[in-house]
Amino acid sequence: MEQDEAAKTRFVEMMKEKKKMNVIEKIQQEQLRTDLVPFKVGDTIKVHTRIKEGDRERIQAFSGIVINRQGSGIAASFTVRRISYGEGVERVFPLHSPFIQKIEVERAGKVRRSKLYYLRDRVGKTATKVEDA
Repeated sequence: MEQDEAAKTRFVEMMKEKKKMNVIEKIQQEQLRTDLVPFKVGDTIKVHTRIKEGDRERIQAFSGIVINRQGSGIAASFTVRRISYGEGVERVFPLHSPFIQKIEVERAGKVRRSKLYYLRDRVGKTATKVEDA
């Protein structure tokens, strides 16, 4: 008899946890952005971000090759790499961030890898060149 009641209380607790998870998932679904252009690893993109400086706000563009996409749902992010004054610069952006104003695909790339970390070791034109689609 005691085992039945213990199992019943465990089941009720589990259902409460499941209800909490549904609320969290619902809130996350509301935060997902649907206005972003689809892009993939290897594409050359330009990311327009809102930068807040004091009381003013401005838009700054960061252009480069997408070398990484990771995560899913609200936690999805991507890494963009570019060469600036001979130095490699990488920046990680949360995909569903409200600070991203827009993403433009400048050139589609055709790659056979999901992570392009090998571009970090390249120098010159080969570091910025990915096979055209």
